[in-house]
Amino acid sequence: MNIEIFLALAGFSFVSSITPGPNNLMLLASGVNYGFRRTIPHMLGISAGFAFMLVCVGLGLAQLLLHAPLVYMGLKIAGGVYLLYLAYRIATSGPLETGDGKNAPMTFLQAAAFQWVNPKAWVMAVTAMTAYTNSQSYLFTVAIIVVVFTLINLPCVSIWCVFGTGMRGFLSDAKRLKIFNITMAVLLVISLWPMLA
Repeated sequence: MNIEIFLALAGFSFVSSITPGPNNLMLLASGVNYGFRRTIPHMLGISAGFAFMLVCVGLGLAQLLLHAPLVYMGLKIAGGVYLLYLAYRIATSGPLETGDGKNAPMTFLQAAAFQWVNPKAWVMAVTAMTAYTNSQSYLFTVAIIVVVFTLINLPCVSIWCVFGTGMRGFLSDAKRLKIFNITMAVLLVISLWPMLA
């Protein structure tokens, strides 16, 4: 992988990781509702789950899904239903730090598993493996893609949680928090559009 391709990969990784999508919207909402510390497992789960997805896609999972359209459709439906469920949870979140056990931040494993039904994650993984691998040193370039994305993705998604945490004071008012949570839920539902289109 030459330096131009490496820099293009790093740029793609940065832009695709920092732009709005289901993960980042949920981290923004989690930062507001639970704070940075309690959202750390969610952030780590996103990065680890996406890295694992990149490895699987790089080792041929994308090709397998192209030849199994029913499985691919099932993933899209499961992803859409789960995103709607998460949007509902965000919209109905209670006051900050309720501690009632009803609502809690996403765990590491939940966040890692969510990548498999996240339409943006699939687009990112397939695009990265299609555009930046080299057939003459395929496994090496797959490994580079995974490392670059892992190093860039975690700081990028963390920024969304930091931003949410910074909004906690302003959103300590119950009415403002409710408006914010409903807005985040609506944006999460809108993020389904690329998958449906």
